[in-house]
Amino acid sequence: MTDPGTLFVCPTPIGNLGDVSSRLKETLTTVDLVVAEDTRQSRKLLTHLGLSKPMVSLHGYNEKQR
Repeated sequence: MTDPGTLFVCPTPIGNLGDVSSRLKETLTTVDLVVAEDTRQSRKLLTHLGLSKPMVSLHGYNEKQR
């Protein structure tokens, strides 16, 4: 269990979803929200892991608004 407001920065595999670590999967299982630069790619990762999480995009073009 984590405290509210805990930020996890999770590196994701490039190219091969089979390279996902068990620690990454465990972390993504426990979060309430995923903030991602590219939500399309992150959605593929979550789908591969069998997870469904709310997701928000965050990148250089929308950072000030978010």
